[in-house]
Amino acid sequence: MTTDVAVSGPAGWLVARALWVAWLAAAGGVVAAAALAATGRWSPATAVAGLAAGVVVAAASTRHVLRIQRAELDNLAAQVDRRAEQVTALSHELRTPLSMIKGAADLLLERTPGPLTAAQERFLSVIGHQCTHVVSLCESLLTQAKIEAGLFTPRLEAADVSVLARDVVTAMRPLCAQRQQRITLDTPQVTPRIAADPLLISQALTNLVSNASRFTTVGGNVDVRVMAVDTGIAVYVTDDGAGMSREQRHRLFRRFATGRPLEDGTGLGLVITKSIVELHHGAIMIDTTSARGTTFLLTLPAGAPE
Repeated sequence: MTTDVAVSGPAGWLVARALWVAWLAAAGGVVAAAALAATGRWSPATAVAGLAAGVVVAAASTRHVLRIQRAELDNLAAQVDRRAEQVTALSHELRTPLSMIKGAADLLLERTPGPLTAAQERFLSVIGHQCTHVVSLCESLLTQAKIEAGLFTPRLEAADVSVLARDVVTAMRPLCAQRQQRITLDTPQVTPRIAADPLLISQALTNLVSNASRFTTVGGNVDVRVMAVDTGIAVYVTDDGAGMSREQRHRLFRRFATGRPLEDGTGLGLVITKSIVELHHGAIMIDTTSARGTTFLLTLPAGAPE
């Protein structure tokens, strides 16, 4: 017989030791009872005394194990809080100078200080784009750290997912147009409202549509569909890109990993999307085949999360 203990390190060793003590005490009690029975010295008083001793040992071992596990959990919670604080501080320290750099680049692009050559304008555009990208990465890291630390609570209200999806698709049309992609939206005439945080759901939908556009071929299609289902609301985001292999699919929803090699992106968008959906007690699934495109399915329950 084996016993699984979900504690590692020194605390795990102490837990294992405490459990072995309990097992040895129980084995000793059995041997003693057998010996007394064999010699005819068994009596109710002996039985009660042995039982009491076994209960005392078991109770003490259990309390010891619980104290160790509680200390380990408290230590893990403290580590998560420290990580969130470090990410918050780092995000702030990075965003401030990056915003100043981008602001200076924007002023130069407006030709406020004077005229620019074509090469200077091109370089300043690159600077502004990269600053925006890094600031967005800082925001993503900060959001994910807060969610993991339990510091991010959805602000629930009666939300119409069709309206949110329409706003996201409208905002994404210029980006898709730059890539000569066609983006479509299909929603019911009347969509039941659900208890959700509109800003978080919009962020999740934006991440999925942006991901679909990034991995769709030039001139391809991105389709967004909202449906009312028995359990709540389902949102499908489909692209007709290259799809993913089984190995690439297994890398999804991991930090700094994307479904395709050598592609832009950090993988944080899908990680945050999954966290947002789970905060709403929903689920996210994927249907993809190499060379046949990808569909992300996001489901949100009709009831409010407890």
